[in-house]
Amino acid sequence: MLVAGMTVTPMSAQRLLTLDSCRAMALKNNKQMSISKVKQEVATNTRKAARTKYLPHVTAVGAYEHTSREISILNDDQKTALSNMGTSAATGMSGAMESLSPTLLQLVQQGVITATQLQSFQQIVQESGGQMATALNSWGSEIVDAFRTDTRNIFAATVMVTQPVYMGGMITAANRMADLAEDYAENSADARRQTTIHSIDNTYWLVVSLKNKKRLAEGYLDLVKTLDSDVEKMIREGVATRSEGLSVGVKVNEAEMKVTQAEDGLILAKMLLCQLCGLPMDEDITLADEDVDELSETNVDDMIMTEDSAELYRPELRMLSNAVDMSEQSVKLVRGMYLPHVALTGGYAISNPNVYNGFQKKFGGVWNVGLMVHIPIWNWGEGAYKVRAAKGAAAIASMEFDDVSEKIQLQVNQCRFKVSEAQKKLTMARSNIKKAEENLRSANLGFSEGVVSSTTVMEAQTAWLQAQSQKIDAEIDVKLSQVDLKKALGKI
Repeated sequence: MLVAGMTVTPMSAQRLLTLDSCRAMALKNNKQMSISKVKQEVATNTRKAARTKYLPHVTAVGAYEHTSREISILNDDQKTALSNMGTSAATGMSGAMESLSPTLLQLVQQGVITATQLQSFQQIVQESGGQMATALNSWGSEIVDAFRTDTRNIFAATVMVTQPVYMGGMITAANRMADLAEDYAENSADARRQTTIHSIDNTYWLVVSLKNKKRLAEGYLDLVKTLDSDVEKMIREGVATRSEGLSVGVKVNEAEMKVTQAEDGLILAKMLLCQLCGLPMDEDITLADEDVDELSETNVDDMIMTEDSAELYRPELRMLSNAVDMSEQSVKLVRGMYLPHVALTGGYAISNPNVYNGFQKKFGGVWNVGLMVHIPIWNWGEGAYKVRAAKGAAAIASMEFDDVSEKIQLQVNQCRFKVSEAQKKLTMARSNIKKAEENLRSANLGFSEGVVSSTTVMEAQTAWLQAQSQKIDAEIDVKLSQVDLKKALGKI
């Protein structure tokens, strides 16, 4: 009763898993699948970014600069001359009066003018000359100040709009490459998904195989123990020799070792399956197919397709096709770099100080519209060399696609032959099972009647064990070969 209680408790905590549930958990918890999803998001955002190259782009730039000296439009001599032009003019007038003095004295002597009038005239000229000098000096200083730029602190800002008109096909090629990169990321995720499912299927059926091998080993152990018990009774009755008992005992030990090996292998296989599914490796799991006596066979007629169908469904081929298309677009991209580029520009620029109404210490701006043309003239053949290199890379990608396509066609045919071979082996194994069971039944009957030795019974038991083991292997081989065929066709 205690043993029964100990057996029921863990069974109630076991988790029942089907093949589909194992696949779902593996796809959900696989880190490489998560990486593939992020790569798809990256490719999608890259494609959206490439689309913006068709649209006008707006940029704003602001700047401040402090310099140790300001820009001067007038030189030092010009500044001095302007600041002292009144004094220079007064000096000139004084010189003119000195040269007129002899003439004016003659006029006084001739009685044309009186001495008083001469004195008044000289006083008026002297007073007006001083006033003119002061006024002209003041005006000159104002002119010098007006020509000061005060450009030691410069503020500037501009808003620019650029609309590509013709970029040599570079924008179109870049967008096409972004589309192909997105398809490549999607196909890569599909390839990772198929690889994950393939690993899960192989491990799942490995666990089923080892569980059946364990059950078979336990059944074989029961057979040899029963035989050992019968032989021991016959030895006590004197109708069997001690040698026969020892031979049967060796078989019992071998059977117990087979059970131990099967149990260890089953534990390790379940740990691997748990790890692939994202479960704790010590999780107690039970598979839906591990206690089934006869595994259901999948009809493979739906999978018998032409080799060309693999090109449609095999993600590796689709990825190589994407690589070929991307290499062709890269040729256009490289060629576009050396073709003329045309773009429309427009914007608004402001600065402080500004020169739109003389030099002003305040912000002033101006609108601008332009056409920008970039034409490569001579680059020593660089463009031609790069285009040839890109074409070479495209040719390599195309040859790699053809090479892998041929290998995949060969792989598909090999997988089909393996499926057919596995089904034939299963049919033969089932036929051998019937013969082995009949042989074992006859040997047990003959042994119970005393006409057959224990050695013959052990041989029949060994043959039965081999037949059962071959049948289990054949069933699993059918499952695995079908999985391999689906993987080769890209339909898993």
